[in-house]
Amino acid sequence: MQNKAQTIPVIEFKDFSYKYRTQSEPTLKNISLAINKGEKVLIIGSSGSGKSTIAKCINGLIPSSYPGKISGSLSVCGLNPEKEGIFGMSKHVGTVLQDTDGQFIGLTVAEDIAFALENDDVPFDEMHKKVDEAAEIVDVKKLLKSVPGALSGGQKQRVSLAGILVDDVEILLFDEPLANLDPAAGKRIISLIEEINKNKEKTVIIIEHRLEDVLYKDVDRIIIVEDGQIAADETPDKLLCTDLFREKGIREPLYIAALKHAGCKLKPEDKPMHIETMNVAPYKAELLSWFKKIEIVPPVPQTEKVLELRNVCFKYDAERPYTVENINFSINRGEMVSIVGTNGAGKSTIASLICGFNRQNEGQIFVNGEEISSLSIKQRGEKIGFVMQNQNQMISKSIIFDEVALGLKVRNVPKDEIKERVNNALKICGMYPYRNWPISAISFGQKKRVTIASILVMNPEIIILDEPTAGQDYAHYTEIMEFLRKLNREQNLTILMITHDMHLMLEYTDRSIVVSDGHIIADGKSSVILTDEAITEAASLKKTSLYDLSVKCGIEKPDELVDRFIHFERELRGAL
Repeated sequence: MQNKAQTIPVIEFKDFSYKYRTQSEPTLKNISLAINKGEKVLIIGSSGSGKSTIAKCINGLIPSSYPGKISGSLSVCGLNPEKEGIFGMSKHVGTVLQDTDGQFIGLTVAEDIAFALENDDVPFDEMHKKVDEAAEIVDVKKLLKSVPGALSGGQKQRVSLAGILVDDVEILLFDEPLANLDPAAGKRIISLIEEINKNKEKTVIIIEHRLEDVLYKDVDRIIIVEDGQIAADETPDKLLCTDLFREKGIREPLYIAALKHAGCKLKPEDKPMHIETMNVAPYKAELLSWFKKIEIVPPVPQTEKVLELRNVCFKYDAERPYTVENINFSINRGEMVSIVGTNGAGKSTIASLICGFNRQNEGQIFVNGEEISSLSIKQRGEKIGFVMQNQNQMISKSIIFDEVALGLKVRNVPKDEIKERVNNALKICGMYPYRNWPISAISFGQKKRVTIASILVMNPEIIILDEPTAGQDYAHYTEIMEFLRKLNREQNLTILMITHDMHLMLEYTDRSIVVSDGHIIADGKSSVILTDEAITEAASLKKTSLYDLSVKCGIEKPDELVDRFIHFERELRGAL
C-alpha cells in the first residue's frame, strides 16, 4: 500500500499554529505534517482536538471564513491557502461535508453536480459530458433528475462527491462521511473512496470517529490529533499494536479490543488492520483461555409491557404500497432496545407512528395497556420523548438554554424549576459550559447533544432516539450512552434507539428489532443477530468483526464470544 503514494508532499504544514480570533489560546500548536500525493490518510481525534481546524486550513476556509492569527507555513498543491482563499483552493481541494444538506445548491442532482462548471462558464455540451462522467463514477446516473433533499444519506454523499469530482481536484477531503449512513451504505462509500483514490490517483483525507468502519479498506497512515498537536502519525498496523487509541479516547476495532483484553501483545507483522487477513494464530490460545474464564449471569427479564404494536400498517400515499406492514412487537418496561436496518427500511416511520407524527392506516398502538391512536402529539409527548435524526429540524430557539427550556416553558413549569432541570440536562450532555451560546456557533455533534438534553429535561417514560450518537467522538458517545443506561436502570426508563451504529447495538442494547423493506425480519439478542450472516445480509447490517475473530479461533458459537466481550467491557466501565 505504501508504495503507491509518491513521496511528493501535496500538503505540508511547517511549524504551523492557528488561533481563532474569538479564542485566547491557539487551536493548532506548532504542527509539522506532510501528506504525499496519492496517499489516503485518516485524521482522527476527540471533539475539539483540532482535526476539523486542520481541514479548514487545507480547503481555505481558514482564514477566509474564520479569521484568526496564523504563524508558520502551509502549502497545498504548491499554493498558500491564506492567499488563495476559498475560491482559489476549491480548484484543488474538494470537500464533502458531514452535513450534506448544507452543501446542496441545485434543484436537481444534475444541476447540483454542474454548479461548479456553471460558475466557470463551461460550454453546455462539455458540462453535460463532465456531469455524466462524474455521475457514472459515483453511480448516481439514475438519480440525475431527482431532488437532492429527497435522497438517502448514502445517495447524498455520492452526489456531493460527484459535485467535486467534476472540477477534477487533486485532493478529496471527507468530513465524517459515515456519520449518517447505515452500515451497508458506509461500506459502499468507503469502497468508492478507495476506488477513486486508486483509479483516479487522488489524494484522500478522511476525518472520522469510526475507526473500524474506515479500516474496512486500507489507509496509508493514521494521524491522531490531540489538543491541537499531532499525537501520532503512523501506519494502521503499527498503531493498532499500541494503546494510543485507547489513551486518546478513540474506539479500537472490536476484534483488536478483544485480543488486548485477553492479554495478547499484537505485532505489526501479523497485519492487524483487517481481521479478514490478520494472522491470529499466535494469539489463539490466549484468546480461548480468556474466553473460557468469563462467566455471565443472565439478566432477570422484565415482564410488564409498556409499549405494544399490533398489526400496524402505514402508507404515505393511498396509491403507493405500505411503507411498513404488519408490525408486531412489544417493549417491556425498563428495556433498552435497538431498531436497526438499512436507510429507508421503515425504522423512522415506525417511530413516527408511535409518537403520533403520522397515523397508522391499520393496527393498534398501546402504551401501558392504553390504546393511544386518539391521543394528540402533545398528549403522547407527556409519556414519549423523541430525539430526531436531523437535529436542525428540532431546533427553534437561538440560544442553547432557551432551546432546552422550551418544552418546560410551554407547560408553565416554574422558572426556578426550569433553571435547575435545564442545567442538569445540559451537564449530563456535556453542554453546560455553552448554555448561553448561540446554537449557530456550535458543531454538528454538539447540536445533537442539545436536542437530547431538550428531551431528557421532560422526564419522559419512554424515550426514542433516532441515531443518538451520530457525529459523536467516543468520549461523548460513552458519556451520553452511559447516562442513558443510568436513567434506564435507576428510573426504569424505557429506551428505544434507531441506530446504524453496530457498536451501540451490541454494547447497550441486549435486544434488537431488525426492519427490512417495511417488515420485521428478526427480533432477538443483538449478539445473535450480528453473528447471523443471513440476517445481516438481508438487512444491510455489518456483521461484527468479533464473528470473524471467533471463526478464526475455532469458537463454535460466535455469539458467545460477543456476549462475553460485552460483559467484560461493561465490567471495565463499572456498568454492571
